[in-house]
Amino acid sequence: MNIASRIDHTLLKPDCNEREIKKLCAEAKEYGFAAVCVPPYFVRKCRRWLEGTPVKVATVVGFPMGYANTPAKVEEARRAIDEGAHEVDMVINIIALKAGDFNYLKNELTSAGTIVQLRGGKLKVILETGLLSEEEIIAACKLCKEMSVDFVKTSTGFVTPGATVEVVKLLRANLPSSIKIKASGGIRTAEFAQQLIEAGADRLGCSASVSIVQSLLQKP
Repeated sequence: MNIASRIDHTLLKPDCNEREIKKLCAEAKEYGFAAVCVPPYFVRKCRRWLEGTPVKVATVVGFPMGYANTPAKVEEARRAIDEGAHEVDMVINIIALKAGDFNYLKNELTSAGTIVQLRGGKLKVILETGLLSEEEIIAACKLCKEMSVDFVKTSTGFVTPGATVEVVKLLRANLPSSIKIKASGGIRTAEFAQQLIEAGADRLGCSASVSIVQSLLQKP
């Protein structure tokens, strides 16, 4: 199993700096990670640093709380794609989801999805499953299916618990194969990464990406 090709090498700390992000890109090229996931501020530079490589540039929208108004999220998504992002990880409006306001959420996902997908990008919708009941997760999956998003993502990594095997299985059971799953939050070992992939995760959001891959390379 080539775990590296499934990893979004991630650094989203609010105090990260250019040196750290440049190192992130260099590691992504060295280890063959699927993408780097960085703050919007660094999208232009990452696109330049990764030019000519298969590594994608991903960034975040409505992050990490998710409760920004729809027009603000749409503008964030537009700017991200314009500046060179291939993929946009957008936090769903968790308050609206818990309130059952699905018309609001349909507008949010349709508006952001149109901006991202018509420009050739991928939209990953972050549910923050650690804050949701099983019924709310299933309702969110139904919504994402109707809106034809590209990925459903478990977590921002800023709320615990993050990714779990049980949640990934629940997502996979309630999403069509056309919608991929990204597990994120608390993935620090190769063993856990493999468990999440076996449960149905297509992509992993990790900050411990290098140590995960190196531990696999050291195995006999």
